[in-house]
Amino acid sequence: MNRVSRGIDRIDATFDDPNLVANAGLILFATLANRLGLEQLVNDRVRLVGRVGGALPGRKILTLVATLIAGGSHIDHANMLRAGATQAVLGFRVMAPSTLGTFLRSFTFGHIRQLDAVIAETIRRAWNLGVGPGADRLVIDIDSTIAEVHGHDKQGAGYGYTRQLGYHPLLATRADTGEVLHARMRKGAANTQRGARRFVEELIARARRAGATGEVVVRADSGFWAAKTITTLGRLNVRYSITMPQNKAVRAAIATIDEDAWVDITYPDGGAAQVAETAYKNYRLVVRRTRLTNKHQAALWPDWRHHAFITDLTTSAVDADLFHRHHAVVELNIRDLKEGAGLEHVPSGHFNANAAWLCCAVLAHNLIRSTAAIPTAGDDEHDPGRLTVARTIRTQLVSIPARLINRAGTPTLRLPINWPWADTFNRLLHGLRALPPAPR
Repeated sequence: MNRVSRGIDRIDATFDDPNLVANAGLILFATLANRLGLEQLVNDRVRLVGRVGGALPGRKILTLVATLIAGGSHIDHANMLRAGATQAVLGFRVMAPSTLGTFLRSFTFGHIRQLDAVIAETIRRAWNLGVGPGADRLVIDIDSTIAEVHGHDKQGAGYGYTRQLGYHPLLATRADTGEVLHARMRKGAANTQRGARRFVEELIARARRAGATGEVVVRADSGFWAAKTITTLGRLNVRYSITMPQNKAVRAAIATIDEDAWVDITYPDGGAAQVAETAYKNYRLVVRRTRLTNKHQAALWPDWRHHAFITDLTTSAVDADLFHRHHAVVELNIRDLKEGAGLEHVPSGHFNANAAWLCCAVLAHNLIRSTAAIPTAGDDEHDPGRLTVARTIRTQLVSIPARLINRAGTPTLRLPINWPWADTFNRLLHGLRALPPAPR
């Protein structure tokens, strides 16, 4: 033990190599951002002329996005992009954290809408590169979350239904790839339904413009149930599957279901579950009831517990219930926005600055997923959902140390030998470089 300890103690540490790259995998996402024309798109759409810190917004947005992709959760974390030769693999000038803070505080509500339009156009361009649903069914999950904050100098933060101080953003994600298709920052005390109908209208218009020509289905929990929202979805020719609150009228409808109508379904060990359907007003109401079968727990909770949702899907009640349960995947995408990046920390005391931060988190989130989902040569078993956990992607493809060298006039990244995911990295890099350039 002493011999090992002395060996470790003999290792010196100096921060003096100008050619080291801390997160060499950022070259993948920088390549995709280049093919999408993201920097120029931001410069064209986000007009901050005349506002302090508003010049050349493209490089500032890209700095924030690259920071979030690398796992940064604070503005100061942008400094890791300024270390060694990291900037050389990004393709844009990295901005200082102090500049980024001033930049975010320059946003108004109108500028947030301009940045939101950048997200929409980025999705359209990415889908045109091969990751869109095309004529296939597009399933969209809508949910809200609490972006918790600490301290009281946070404009718009408040206590919502969770009794946590924070903001209450609204999110819509694509079920198969995890992309965030639309996001809206809201005050912390906002009701779940606040702005939901307008949000849905913008969401569906965005998906159609991006190239979704097939059937669109929206899933949501009971917080989004409203007759006006259902009417809006019908007008937009969008199918739905929305959880119903357990109010008196819904319970009365469930009580009309005959015992013989219940169908057993597969459920985790320790429980039993059945599905049936009935009518609630003019809606198809599908009901799943569950109860515990473990003899000790069943003695404490012997009654059936009901979960009901309305849908206009024409599949069987069992299939409709299975489809609706998959709405839970939205929580995985919300986790990725919060876990070690993006919404883990909302940095500013200004509401609009935090709304811009949310947009940057969405852009980073979508670049990660689009990079992993774009079909590449030799990808015979392409699965757009195979690499959708951001932490896994950061571990395998982003957090790679490298040294930037000049090899016979060719800039070359020297990466670690025996890196377990080297083949995936090379396949993605070659595939991204084969994509057509961004439209002008």
